[in-house]
Amino acid sequence: MSSLVAYKLEHPICTITLDDGKVNCLSLQMLAGINAALDRAEKDRAAVVLTGRKGKFSAGFDLAALGKGGSDAIDMMINGFRLAERLLSFPMPVVVACPGHALAMGSFLLLSADYRIGVDGAYKIGANEVAIGLTMPRFGVEICRQRLAPAHFHRAVICAEIYSPAGAVQAGFLDQVILEDKLIAAARDKATALAGLNMPAHTATKLRARHEALQAVRKAIEADEADLRS
Repeated sequence: MSSLVAYKLEHPICTITLDDGKVNCLSLQMLAGINAALDRAEKDRAAVVLTGRKGKFSAGFDLAALGKGGSDAIDMMINGFRLAERLLSFPMPVVVACPGHALAMGSFLLLSADYRIGVDGAYKIGANEVAIGLTMPRFGVEICRQRLAPAHFHRAVICAEIYSPAGAVQAGFLDQVILEDKLIAAARDKATALAGLNMPAHTATKLRARHEALQAVRKAIEADEADLRS
């Protein structure tokens, strides 16, 4: 397990905590750690609580690495996209406990979980790609399309609107906002309740309900990767 990612099993749930001591950039190392933790969750047949460090879920990709370009930057982006696709189709329930800011790829991970709980406070949530000079990747468009409220889709994707936690509930990035000191307990309670579902039925229904979205996301990732590697 990566030093950036902690895994704690308390059957029937596990808690995966991201902490790089800063803003939880989704570097290649961080992404590898998350995938290793998800491998353990699958092996343990545990519902997942995915969370971050105090005040920060994730600020998205490592911008310094993106600025350098090259194969590592491309691999980081594609691995991030594939992580979101993995969460969207994960066989066990996934609950995100968002302790603060979630931007760019961090917000896309919110859009890929089964249930998302945030905390009240002066936090920013949203897809800020256009605001920082990046054309939204095809993947980003599709991951937003499948979860955001129709009235907020263009505002979030094209206009790069950033939301407060309460606004993020209306937009579709979050399902619920609670007090900070209640976050982890609430997420664990939700994950425990979801773990009580019939898992074969949960998985099959998830894949059926998200069939078209998953097809669109996978096609978008393929197109993005082809562009990036050309």
